[in-house]
Amino acid sequence: MATWIVGGVVALIVAAIVIKMVRDKKAGKGSCSCGGDCGQCHKCH
Repeated sequence: MATWIVGGVVALIVAAIVIKMVRDKKAGKGSCSCGGDCGQCHKCH
């Protein structure tokens, strides 16, 4: 039973991370420090 509980918790954490990444992507936020305008900063790629 503990295996199912731990697996459920891990699945919830992964789902929360994915949802946050999708929301950040839609909002224009990303891992890039220049705000997605990499043609101007040349730091990302």
